[in-house]
Amino acid sequence: MIRRLFLAVVVLLVLGCARVHQPDVLTGTLPRIWPDYTHLVLPCNIAPLNFIVREAGSRCQVEVGTHGQVSFAVTSPDSIVRLPEAPWQELLAAATNDTVFVRVSVERDGLWHQYSDIRHYVSPFPIDPVLSYRLLYPGYEFWNEMGIYQRDLTGFGETCLLENRRTGGQCMNCHSFAAKSPETLMLHVRGKNGGTLLLKDGKISKVQPKPAGHSRSATYPYWSDDGRHIVFSSNEVNQGFHTAGPQMIEVYDKASDLFVYEVESGTSFTDSLVYGDDYLETFPTFTPDGRQIYFCRARRSSPGLPVDSVRYGLYRVDFDAVRHTFSGLECVIDAPAHQRSISFPRVSPDGRWLVYTQSAYGTFSIWHPESDLWLLDLQTGRCRSLDEVNSPHVDSYHSWSSDGHWLVFSSKREDGLWARPYICFFHPATGEAGKPFLLPQRDPDHYNRCTFTYNLPELVKGTVKDERRLERMLEQ
Repeated sequence: MIRRLFLAVVVLLVLGCARVHQPDVLTGTLPRIWPDYTHLVLPCNIAPLNFIVREAGSRCQVEVGTHGQVSFAVTSPDSIVRLPEAPWQELLAAATNDTVFVRVSVERDGLWHQYSDIRHYVSPFPIDPVLSYRLLYPGYEFWNEMGIYQRDLTGFGETCLLENRRTGGQCMNCHSFAAKSPETLMLHVRGKNGGTLLLKDGKISKVQPKPAGHSRSATYPYWSDDGRHIVFSSNEVNQGFHTAGPQMIEVYDKASDLFVYEVESGTSFTDSLVYGDDYLETFPTFTPDGRQIYFCRARRSSPGLPVDSVRYGLYRVDFDAVRHTFSGLECVIDAPAHQRSISFPRVSPDGRWLVYTQSAYGTFSIWHPESDLWLLDLQTGRCRSLDEVNSPHVDSYHSWSSDGHWLVFSSKREDGLWARPYICFFHPATGEAGKPFLLPQRDPDHYNRCTFTYNLPELVKGTVKDERRLERMLEQ
């Protein structure tokens, strides 16, 4: 009892919230804040939603609580609001499956103006506690400074998993986890001493997966949930440049096929259903039971045809993990028939839903401003645009949480150039998504100063502990 009282006194002293300023004016409107943390569905374990108040005034005060009772308050001498981590987490724990309010007041011309309460519903479903992503410059000119990082979503701690400034400036990309486990990881490193790094069962190895007689190495990966297999596309990737218009660059494939790599034996195998010269296959993903592979497929264009004539449909093929055979190739969505193109399919953990990116043409949706997220119901075959999530700019590179209640994706909605990670709630029973919110930062001005783009955000159940071992493997 004495310890709890002592902690309460310390919190009050640290926050400086012994005095709550009473409002002189009730505005009746929501405050303008950035990021837009208004009326959200929140994980019960998310870090504090720090923000900037964009209302005119000399200072501001924020009260946070539930059922009309203020749990803690913060007074800021400027427009920057930083909520304390411990009281915030205690409030979320107490308000799980309930609502919390955030009340903003601004002092202006000697009067305190109080705005309408922001209300968040606190979901009983926690989000996976770690987000992994690649940070790199948003253009195509530089790749000599990039890295794979992991961020604690319950707080603000970020650690470097692998950074190319410490490995000779190599390009590194396409990290992937089996069933969101930090114990089973792979990522590609290109350049001197490059290869595909595998972390499994506490062992790290460097391999060069490709079928016998295949000239192209592995590119885009996806693990089976049991960690036994990785399905890869092997792509001959090219870049083209536009001299006019909003799109600066086009990334496209001259050739691409699929193959499966068995981790234990180190062998690769493929089939004419997903390998050949007539079609381009890319962005494969396993279903949770490992029995099917969804992927994107386009008819290979003739030399001289423009890249905007290449469009991909969504396909699936049955896979026998024991016999290593493929069968039953089927077109699921014929997007080219509607002058559209599909990329980056991802199946939900319960096997019910598939989220994909749709754009006007091509396969590299992160460069297409019109790219949106779409949802396919694998039970009914119905698909729709996730309008409650999409923006006028790029929305792509999405990843499910391990329980299917959360989605994270990259979006360029703020400025059309930098991709930032957004999180939204997903209801597995109805297929409805909540309002997305920007990954919280300790300094809410972080994104206005950060010169890197967030690439391939993926939710993980924990932190990878083998950073130094991954670096040493590249030296071999």
